[in-house]
Amino acid sequence: MKLKVIISGGGTGGHIYPAIAIANAIKEQNSEAEILFVGAEGRMEMEKVPESGYEIIGLPISGIQRRLTIQNLYFPFKLIKSLWKASSVVHEYKPNVVVGVGGYASGPIMWRAQSNKIPTVIQEQNGYAGLTNKILGGRANKICVAYPGMEFYFPEKLIEFTGNPVRQDITDLEEKKNAAYQEWSFSSDKKTVFIFGGSLGALTLNESMSAGVDKLLEKGIQVIWQTGKYYFEKFHSQFGGREKEGLHVVSFIKDMAGVYAIADVVVGRAGALSISELCLAGLPTILVPSPNVAEDHQTKNAMALVKENAAILVKDVDARSQLIDELITLVEDEDLQKSLSENITKLGKPNAANDIASKVLEIAEKHYKRMN
Repeated sequence: MKLKVIISGGGTGGHIYPAIAIANAIKEQNSEAEILFVGAEGRMEMEKVPESGYEIIGLPISGIQRRLTIQNLYFPFKLIKSLWKASSVVHEYKPNVVVGVGGYASGPIMWRAQSNKIPTVIQEQNGYAGLTNKILGGRANKICVAYPGMEFYFPEKLIEFTGNPVRQDITDLEEKKNAAYQEWSFSSDKKTVFIFGGSLGALTLNESMSAGVDKLLEKGIQVIWQTGKYYFEKFHSQFGGREKEGLHVVSFIKDMAGVYAIADVVVGRAGALSISELCLAGLPTILVPSPNVAEDHQTKNAMALVKENAAILVKDVDARSQLIDELITLVEDEDLQKSLSENITKLGKPNAANDIASKVLEIAEKHYKRMN
């Protein structure tokens, strides 16, 4: 059955990666399916999607700046132009279903699809629904979520708890342990902590580590500290070259699975995909949500885990004074580690991409049969 699927959204890797993973899963389940991406002109999806082998069309849409700026004056015109173009795409492509993964381009194309009675599926990655998804949610056919409690934002009957698509190499971590210990020259007899703030880095986490990393080393704790590329030179110049003490300061980590395999405790931000990976890895985690994100959604992501006793939250404003002590307390409390690990594992969804793809194809097939 030659179904037609539009996947819309992007803007950040947090939106693009799940979109491509869903597309790949759709093709695995239905090799004849046609998939068209719709993104925002000038955003990273316009490069990343073609690299993955899919066609993409760009809309002239952008977000509203949270501060007063002249760019906001252009927003209504960009929105109207994007709605016109979205209408043209829907009319010409004639999709059987449209999937929205969030980001600037999702709104116009999903709105036009719903106005034309074409089925829509929302993939909400965060523990908090933004305004656009809340508006679209009431008219969607299915809403795939990654956190419990999303019935606060969406009609409960439409919600499917699928999780977020993540890298599949972070399963079977036990098999990766020996090689990872050798790679990092760490001892399996000592505790290991992993601190990371994303590929760019997080200043709060880096400054917290700068102030307290020696306390960790004094207690015999091994540390993998990913600074991010923005902060690497500054902190590596201060703390680099101490591998024999059990400290590795790095800019970026390619083999996250290996690090997850040997980490006893993880400290990180609360981005949707990072949390989904940690749920799959089942690691005791301290989350320090970034305050510099739209609608404070990272705090809401973290709180979704805290309510399930699946993670510890340290506020960004408190991290410099509290994070290291919280980290040491957790490292020394194996019962708490076990409890957090068990609870966060319950939230892991290893088959998220396939589960979402199945729902998308099921809805698309119904529309196809109705129209033919």
